[in-house]
Amino acid sequence: MASHITNGSTRGPSGAKAEAVLQRLAEIVGPEHAIRDPDRQLPYLREWRDRYVGRAALVLRPGSTAEVARVLAVANEAGIGVVPQGGNTGLVGGQIPSPAGTEIVLSVSRLTRVRAVDETAMIVEAGVTLLDAQLAAERAGRLFPLSLPSEGSCEIGGVLATNAGGVGVLAYGNARALALGLEVVLADGQVWDGLRTLKKDNTGYDLRDLFIGSEGTLGIITAAALKLFPRPREKATALVAAPDLAAVAALFRLAEARAHSGLTAFEFMSGLAVELVTRHVPGARLPLKTPAPWYVLIEIAGSEADGAATAAMERLLEEAGDKRILSDAVLASSLAQAQSLWRLRETASEAQKPEGGSIKHDISVPVALIAPFVERAAGVVEAVCPGARPVVFGHFGDGNVHYNVSQPLGLDKAAFLALWDRMSGAVHDLVAGMGGSISAEHGIGQMKRADLVRYKSPLELALMRKIKAALDPKGILNPGKLL
Repeated sequence: MASHITNGSTRGPSGAKAEAVLQRLAEIVGPEHAIRDPDRQLPYLREWRDRYVGRAALVLRPGSTAEVARVLAVANEAGIGVVPQGGNTGLVGGQIPSPAGTEIVLSVSRLTRVRAVDETAMIVEAGVTLLDAQLAAERAGRLFPLSLPSEGSCEIGGVLATNAGGVGVLAYGNARALALGLEVVLADGQVWDGLRTLKKDNTGYDLRDLFIGSEGTLGIITAAALKLFPRPREKATALVAAPDLAAVAALFRLAEARAHSGLTAFEFMSGLAVELVTRHVPGARLPLKTPAPWYVLIEIAGSEADGAATAAMERLLEEAGDKRILSDAVLASSLAQAQSLWRLRETASEAQKPEGGSIKHDISVPVALIAPFVERAAGVVEAVCPGARPVVFGHFGDGNVHYNVSQPLGLDKAAFLALWDRMSGAVHDLVAGMGGSISAEHGIGQMKRADLVRYKSPLELALMRKIKAALDPKGILNPGKLL
């Protein structure tokens, strides 16, 4: 395979020839949507934490699938790297160009049409935000259940390219499970129309699943057919305090047994995670009498507005209390109260910023091993940086732990962040040893590319590279990411 697929660079033309190619690309989208001014480019060149900052020869904002196809055809012919970008909410640098400034950024944010909606599915373009997709489903009396804290700005193309998860995975699955079909522009500009809304289609290789989670390295998603569900008529939301993670695990097993498919969320948070939220997020408060080591946010949904979901939650909490696997609990009595409980979970990431440096891990382990992982990880962190503070939260039901580590009080931020590779290596070694994954829902991007080589088998990597070489032989699609 050509070296530029693995080293993250695409040579492309230079000098007058390069300028001619850039001019051809600009003409495809029009001068208003071909951005060369550095100040106007800046929002497309850095991610929100400023961990990754790049440069681009050009930022293009095509307005149709046909324009995306023409851009890729020209870029592929010239050998110019193309970095696809949605809402720029990614956390591993997959949407940011390299500092070399030789690549172009292709933003899909102008692809915002909702093409069709019926009872079972909707077809939306890649630039539709997750929130707008949810609202389109709601207007049709249906539910699109994918939910992320960044849903107001993340876009469907990026959500699918990274196979995003979120708080609804327990009941509805991740982005892959919610996509029925795709429209994808390939590296050479050909358009694959796979916008089928079939639930069953056993006619060969599943190309849809090949592109979902590929982080824009195999093709650019321009539209998707998304699965819709009946809207719950009732939701019961409770915040539970638990003495330890063994109790949290027991509570999860009990909730599954009692609520069955009605259990739509089971989110867990450490005491420190909630403490930081109440300290730094205006208006956030803990509606329980005393702080606890662990908290769980539980949601049970019902198909009828007959109080059955609330009754099920009340029975669950009563039985959990009898079994001594909770120390306190509050059941929301209104939508506003439910939203305030969810706020404790949804602002856990932003609440860490005022505490200084934060080294973040998006990992998964088997659900039965969450408690042993957290216990052992604390020792790993302490060995790397004495006094560092694990801030733990995540999606307990699918084993996804956001194991973030805040700097010790009083330590210099830069000195702490300099430990990132060492800290992540130690945590990821533990995860791998427990049969887990170093990326549960954020992807690989730039951040974890070396880790992928470390933890994937040589055969898996070889198969992935063969797929990349077959679909993108010149290596123009998102060079330097994932592989």
